Amino acid sequence: MKNFFKKVPVNTFLKADSRLTRHLNARDLVALGIGAVIGTGIFILPGHEAAQHAGPAVAISFLLAAIVSGMVGMAYAEFSSAMPVAGSAYSFGSVIYGEIVGWIIGWGLLLEYFLAVSAEATGFASYFNNILAPIGIHLPKALEAGPMEGGVINLSAVLIVLIVALILYQGANLSKRVENIAVIIKVAIIILFIVIGLFYIKAENYVPFYPKKFQTPPLGMGGISTAAATVFFAFIGFDALAANSAETKDPAKNVVKGIMGTVIIAVLLYVSFSLVLTGMVNYKRLNVDDPAAYALKVVGLTAWNKLITVGALVGIFTAMITMLLGGSRLLYALGRDGLLPDSMGSVHAKKMIPDHAVIVSTIVAAIFAGLIPLMELASLINAGTLIAFALISFGIIPLRHRKDIVNNGFKMPFYPVLPIISGLLSVYFIWMLPKMTKIMVGIWLIAGIVVYVTYGVRHSKLQKQ
Repeated sequence: MKNFFKKVPVNTFLKADSRLTRHLNARDLVALGIGAVIGTGIFILPGHEAAQHAGPAVAISFLLAAIVSGMVGMAYAEFSSAMPVAGSAYSFGSVIYGEIVGWIIGWGLLLEYFLAVSAEATGFASYFNNILAPIGIHLPKALEAGPMEGGVINLSAVLIVLIVALILYQGANLSKRVENIAVIIKVAIIILFIVIGLFYIKAENYVPFYPKKFQTPPLGMGGISTAAATVFFAFIGFDALAANSAETKDPAKNVVKGIMGTVIIAVLLYVSFSLVLTGMVNYKRLNVDDPAAYALKVVGLTAWNKLITVGALVGIFTAMITMLLGGSRLLYALGRDGLLPDSMGSVHAKKMIPDHAVIVSTIVAAIFAGLIPLMELASLINAGTLIAFALISFGIIPLRHRKDIVNNGFKMPFYPVLPIISGLLSVYFIWMLPKMTKIMVGIWLIAGIVVYVTYGVRHSKLQKQ
C-alpha cells in the first residue's frame, strides 16, 4: 500500500515530455478551449436541461457551472504553470497525492474524454441528418442510431470520429489551423442566432422562469443544481488545455490566458444563447437534440434554420478535435509512465505526436459514438470531470507546500479560501448528479483500481525506480 501512494518526481514528467514540440500560444489555446466548450454543450444541452430540470432558469445553471469552472480553471492554471507536462489532472495528481490517486483521476478522465468525443459525434449526427433529409437523402433506421434507440449503429457519428482522427494524425499544425478557422465561423453564427432570436422572444415563455415542479431540495435549487451538474459537460474544454501544457510556449503565462479566456467567452455565449432559446420557444418543447434549429423552425425562419445547423456542425467538429487531442495526450501519459502498455507512450518520429494513443482513442470513441445515445454519454462524462475538479482544487494546498516545485508564474488568488470553496462546490455537484450516473461511474472507478492493482503497479516506471 505504501508503494501505491509513492509520488512521482515532477522532473520525471518534464524529461519524458521533452519529446513533444511546444507550438501553442495563448491565442491557440483560447481557440482550442472555445473549440471544445462551444460544441454539443451549446447546441444541444440547453434544450434538454430546460425541458427536464430547470425551465428558462437553465441560463442560471450555465452561469453556476461557469463560475465553478472558472475557479477550478485557476487551479488548473496554477498546476500547469508549476508543472507544464502532458496528462493534465492525472500528472498533477500523481505528483501531489501519489500514483494511485493520479491513476484514479486519469482513469476517470479517460472516461470523460472518450465519452465526450462520442457525445459530440452523436450530436453532430443529429444535426447532419437534418441537412440530409431536405435533399432527399435518408439513411436506413439501422444506420441512424445504436441498439438502445432501435437501430444497429450510428454511422454518421462513427464516420465523423474517423475524419477528426485523420486530421489529428497529420500533426499539430494542421489541426491548429482547422481549429482556429472553424472557431471564428461558429462563434459568428452563434452571435447571429442570439441577435436574430432577440426579435422573436415572447415574454410569456419566461413565465414561470423557474417552474415550481423543478424546485426540489436542497433549498429549492434541486432542478437548477442538477442542470448545472449536467452541463459541466460543456465546460471540460479547459481541462484539455491543461493536458496540452507540454506543447505550449511559455505555459506559465499562456495556459491561464487560454483557460480564463475560454471560460469568460463561454459563459457570455451560453447564458445569452439559453435566454434567447427559451424566450423563443416554451421550455416544454425543447427536449430535442437540435433545439436551436428547432426554435428557428418554430418561428418560421427556415433559411436561418439551415445556417444554425451549419454552425452546429462546425462547432461540434471543433469540439471533437480538442477532446480527441486531450484524450490521446492523457492516454499517452499513462503509457509513458507504464500504467498502460508502453506502446501508448510512443511518439511518432516525424509527426511528433503520440500516434498509437491517437489510434486507440479513435477506436474507443468511435465504438461508443456508434452504439450509445447522447444523453447517456453526457451524464457519465460529468462525474469523471467533477472528481478531477475536486481533487485539483484541494491539491493547490499541498502544491504550495512543495519545496521541490518552483512556480514563478500564475498562482490561484485568495489562497487557501478559493481552492477549498471550488473543491467543495465540485463535491456538491457530484452529489447532485443522477443516482444511476453515480452508480455507473463508481463501477468504472472500481474497474480502474482493479486494472491498477493487477497491471499498473507491476509495470509502473515509478515503482521500478
